[in-house]
Amino acid sequence: MRIVLGSDHAGFELKEHLVEYVRSLGHEVLDVGTHSPQRTDYPIYGAAAARKVASGDADLAILVCGTGIGIGIAANKVRGVRCAIVSDVYSASMARSHNEANALALGGRVIGTGLAEAIVDAWLGATFAGGRHARRVAQLNELEAQEAPEHDVASGARG
Repeated sequence: MRIVLGSDHAGFELKEHLVEYVRSLGHEVLDVGTHSPQRTDYPIYGAAAARKVASGDADLAILVCGTGIGIGIAANKVRGVRCAIVSDVYSASMARSHNEANALALGGRVIGTGLAEAIVDAWLGATFAGGRHARRVAQLNELEAQEAPEHDVASGARG
């Protein structure tokens, strides 16, 4: 599987650890940055990673900022991305199996490397359950289509 990782400065250390951890699991890793602990803005990296998932260049995304909240919100602004902001193993598993989350946001100032690995394992190990959950995910997709019409890149207009 091809997994994209991204973080701001607050998530840099945990992201670097997870890049190596995800590789050790046998996955291909794309790292969209940041590449240093110097202060930067999470929307840049949340959007960059989410766009890789939305375009099909990556299967999944793992994102890290201080709490996971900001970078997760940024990722969720990208059409086709369902990013779960998670700090426990159970929620990670449910995000994949019930919500078909294709992005995971973690807090570098909230969880340590051991818990982060367990969360990633649970998230990657879960599969979408379908059934009643498929109906709900379809409703989420419809809501996204209604609220976020296609963006015309050339003119900057929505339509």
